Amino acid sequence: MADFVIPAPPVPAIPVSGGGAFPVRRVYCIGRNYAAHAVEMGHDPDREPPFFFQKNPNNLDASGNFPYPPHSSDVHHEVELLVALKSGGTNIPLDQALSHVFGYGVCLDMTRRDLQGEAKKMGRPWEIGKAFELSGPVGPVLPVAEVGHPDQGRVALSVNGALRQEGDLNQMIWKVPEMISYLSEYFELQAGDVIMAGTPSGVGAVVRGDVMEAVIEGVGTLKVKVV
Repeated sequence: MADFVIPAPPVPAIPVSGGGAFPVRRVYCIGRNYAAHAVEMGHDPDREPPFFFQKNPNNLDASGNFPYPPHSSDVHHEVELLVALKSGGTNIPLDQALSHVFGYGVCLDMTRRDLQGEAKKMGRPWEIGKAFELSGPVGPVLPVAEVGHPDQGRVALSVNGALRQEGDLNQMIWKVPEMISYLSEYFELQAGDVIMAGTPSGVGAVVRGDVMEAVIEGVGTLKVKVV
């Protein structure tokens, strides 16, 4: 064990339904994984291979509050399925991919859309729009033994009771096994890795005081207040 020259930072973790916590190693986010969302963002989903960006492990937050971030006036909600891995590897066969999943949850990929848009125009990375502090509100992880492997079910988000986003898990262009297998061709996946599986159409801005309620049928509900 190394003698650290500064105090070691805490291990980022998210709660698990039934008790305990899931330690987070990496966070992979797939972009434009629902056709209608790809269209609303100005892209043709039929012509794009999958692509991923990353959030930081400590961006995930289960407090139920989302602090409105600085340097933005256009912060958007994106409801997503969270996939938590218990093991990994490289070049994982498609038919073995789900065996690496510990469980699933509901999460939000909060986005500084104005800053992301500027980065896109300049051909720069997206982290300034995606990987800011507490940009990943998350609910508890439900183990596979509790929820199975959900591949269909309503995905929705409302703001102050008004429906904004609605879709179904079966509308994902790249399914969970495909995402795991594809990622493992480029990265060595490991226990503690998390995949945020993309969002349906209807993304939009929030302001301080708004209450977001996200639901994924069979997985759970997540309520978050913008503060």
